Amino acid sequence: MHAAIDATHDPQLRSWVASANQPGGDFPIQNLPFGRFRVAGSGRPLRIGVAIGDQILDLQAARLVEGCDMNALMAAPAAERLALRHALSQGLRADSAQQNQWSQALVAQDRAEMALPCDIGDYTDFYTSVHHATNVGRQFRPDNPLLPNYKWVPIGYHGRASSIGVSGQCVHRPQGQTMAAGASAPALGPSRRLDYELELGWFIGQGNDLGTPIGMGAAEQHLFGVALFNDWSARDLQGWEYQPLGPFLSKNFASTLAPWVVTLEALAPFRAPFERPATDPQPLPYLDAPGHRAQGAFSITLEVLLQTGRMRAAAQPAVRLSCTNTTRAAYWTPAQLVAHHTVNGCNLRPGDLLGSGTLSGPEPHEAGSLLELARSGRQPVELPNGEQRSFLEDGDTLTLRGWCERAGAVRIGLGEVSGVVTG
Repeated sequence: MHAAIDATHDPQLRSWVASANQPGGDFPIQNLPFGRFRVAGSGRPLRIGVAIGDQILDLQAARLVEGCDMNALMAAPAAERLALRHALSQGLRADSAQQNQWSQALVAQDRAEMALPCDIGDYTDFYTSVHHATNVGRQFRPDNPLLPNYKWVPIGYHGRASSIGVSGQCVHRPQGQTMAAGASAPALGPSRRLDYELELGWFIGQGNDLGTPIGMGAAEQHLFGVALFNDWSARDLQGWEYQPLGPFLSKNFASTLAPWVVTLEALAPFRAPFERPATDPQPLPYLDAPGHRAQGAFSITLEVLLQTGRMRAAAQPAVRLSCTNTTRAAYWTPAQLVAHHTVNGCNLRPGDLLGSGTLSGPEPHEAGSLLELARSGRQPVELPNGEQRSFLEDGDTLTLRGWCERAGAVRIGLGEVSGVVTG
């Protein structure tokens, strides 16, 4: 069952918050993403807010929620969340009766200190891009790049929730063991092959009981929304440690989330068919459904931008490294991730995070990591100012952006997520 297009998606809707009506903005009235914030420097408890233009509506001040527990809001049944979306849309639209009251509940985004959108209890990272899996596989296993299970089962591993931070954080270069070519023993030291990963983070809304799988027909009822996600990676540490149990220190040192979660209801106009090449294995029945094939995927455009320390000192803007779309990059859908994660009876809880894994499209300019763009350092990326990058260097700022657009619908954005690499 998918969220339906309704009056909240009407392209003609306008808000009394003037900045929400500017063409090309991330947060028009048709979007209404959720996050947690406080007025910068206030030290006050976090509040639940909804982004509208360049403002944040404080939901408690607007008397739309009683408390500030975002996980409880996420756990509400889908019908209750939809009712809240309709109340927000009604109250924020032009000539609303709530304008006078709610205008007192606005906080400018540039005055807000953003936090993680919710308390994240568990984090699972998947591997949903067949192009990324193949590109990386060629570098680690040239003779066997794509393992035989990949096209049958969503591949994932359990990550570290404690090291997930919010956009704007400093990412400290991790240390770990590496084995140099020709060496007889590994050495401990800082990673020299630090990389980013262009991902989306899908948040669980309602959970399930232990021992009770979630079927494909109900999977999206358990998803709250999506945020931009950078799951930083130390490729040299990973190459030494990943066998036999997979990544460990190479992945658990930092992950960065955007502060805004765009709900599945907001994404309703941007659905796309789920399609598999006829020559590929088709999903097993527990990962398949007619409605899912019709519109189980989402069309989200994603881009990666880099600003080096030298560029920042010269007041030069960030440059685009890559751009792709989820319809080209993702082999598995969010509903399939939920269904597979729980088919063994695993219980998910409100606020749990499912990372998509690096989203790379089929063309070289669609790669979601420097490992792919620079061919593991063999073809460094040339930047406009003459600098080169094979992997990230101290002082680099990496930014991910995302948005949805199609004819007949208002563009909505996912905002951005950024992080600065420090030594």
